[in-house]
Amino acid sequence: MKHLYGLSLTLLLVAGQVSAAETLRCGSQLISVGDRSSEVLRKCGEPVARDDLGYKRSVNRREEYPVEEWTYGPNSGMYQYLRFVGNRLVQITSKRGR
Repeated sequence: MKHLYGLSLTLLLVAGQVSAAETLRCGSQLISVGDRSSEVLRKCGEPVARDDLGYKRSVNRREEYPVEEWTYGPNSGMYQYLRFVGNRLVQITSKRGR
């Protein structure tokens, strides 16, 4: 029974971390995975850095989409890294320090 309780608690913690990585608060605004880069720029302002990471090919290999990473922060010692593929936010990660 203790093993089942521990497993349930671990799954809840992991699920909470996954959902937290899908949204980010910019002042009083929220951005989410799937938002357009123009919407993120409007809500969060200009990032401290923009890095072009190259291109990602579509599944059928007929189209290429630009991949960018925007950096915001530091905010209480944390940097937020936003990855865009084809002008859509696909990943939000946070890291302490730089």
